[in-house]
Amino acid sequence: MIGIVGGLGPYGGLDIAKKIIDETAARSDQEHLPLLLFSCPNVIPDRTAYLLDKSNDNPGKAIAEILRKLEMAGATIAAVPSNTAHAEPIFSVVQDEMARTGSALKLLNIVHETVRFVDGNYPETTVGILSTAGEQICSLYREAFIRKGFIVVEPEGPQQEKVNNAIYDEDYGIKAQPVPIANKAREDLLLVMDDLKKKGAQVIILGCAELPLAIPERDYNGMIIIDPNRILARALVHAVAPDKLKPL
Repeated sequence: MIGIVGGLGPYGGLDIAKKIIDETAARSDQEHLPLLLFSCPNVIPDRTAYLLDKSNDNPGKAIAEILRKLEMAGATIAAVPSNTAHAEPIFSVVQDEMARTGSALKLLNIVHETVRFVDGNYPETTVGILSTAGEQICSLYREAFIRKGFIVVEPEGPQQEKVNNAIYDEDYGIKAQPVPIANKAREDLLLVMDDLKKKGAQVIILGCAELPLAIPERDYNGMIIIDPNRILARALVHAVAPDKLKPL
């Protein structure tokens, strides 16, 4: 059974649950895969705030506790649909807690799955990365893609501030207004993507779980858009029932 740690943010968990269904070849209710989604945003501290030293509460322990509950409820494989939560200072705590409790739960890594997918399908491209400021500081995607030989471009200065505000602004950010997405949040993200294209980007990574809500397209302005939530959903389906994975 698939387990999902929701609440990082709440719509990110719903989004990957939907995409697991979307990517499953099924002709009836009964042919879909069993799925557990535990959405507990009230107990998981903000990932970016921790990474930027604005909070002393490491979210890793809360995430590990939810994974423990998923395993107790029957999950055999799980994922955390939050790119920022995979930063080493957080994810290492998750892994340490799972090892300490003797967990047998298989945990997929959204960053590793996304990099593997791009490397297998779009090699020798220049990759542009949209992410939170916390993820960018920890250089999760940047380092992973560079190790594979990719050229990486990212927003800088005011452009990165636009991305962060599109996610976190309390008036128009995606976390505050996920439905419908505020025009300003989407427009600012598109402007940043246009700027990344000028820097040579051919592939754009939506490196925050909420970004696919604002950018649902699979291509934009001649660039390929990569949704890590979708890639992770496909990896989970493949791990549980490869015969049920829809073709790309």
